[in-house]
Amino acid sequence: MNEIRKFIDTISPMNDSDWDFFSSKLQEVRLEKNTTILKIGEIENYLSFVSKGVIRLYIPKEESDLTFGFLFDNEFVTGYDSFLTQTPSEYQIETLTDTILWKISSKDLEEVYERTSSGNIIGRKMAENMFLIKSKRELALLSKTAEERYLDLFSDRPKLLKQIPLKYIASYIGVTPQALSRIRRRIT
Repeated sequence: MNEIRKFIDTISPMNDSDWDFFSSKLQEVRLEKNTTILKIGEIENYLSFVSKGVIRLYIPKEESDLTFGFLFDNEFVTGYDSFLTQTPSEYQIETLTDTILWKISSKDLEEVYERTSSGNIIGRKMAENMFLIKSKRELALLSKTAEERYLDLFSDRPKLLKQIPLKYIASYIGVTPQALSRIRRRIT
């Protein structure tokens, strides 16, 4: 749980009483590789901190899934739109490795926002960060070539390329696995 405190303190330091209240609401969850965390049609009720693991957000399709996000150690994961609106999710979230999460329910998070001095600041900054990541990805899909998107991934998140099957990386940058193989041959 110390890693959560360190991470939160980089966003906005939390005093000890606020931390004690917040941490009392956290629940540790250990998941095996390839465990579905959120299914299409389910309502997201938790915000989770990835203590250890790799997680994928995707839309399942018959031919091949459409992967649109990856999360790693020291990042938050949630079906954020479903979490905020309490409506069914239109995508799924799964673990790609054995994973340890610390999760907090929507109800408990609201209580943290109401009863702590720093909860709202941290929540706002996390939402802003999620927006920036999403916006950057959307702009890349609209304005860059697949090769440029791959090179960006390689420079922005090198561990992604080491830990994730190439078929998911191909889906993430919007190409087939065969096209990704050609891109990789061309740039090496």
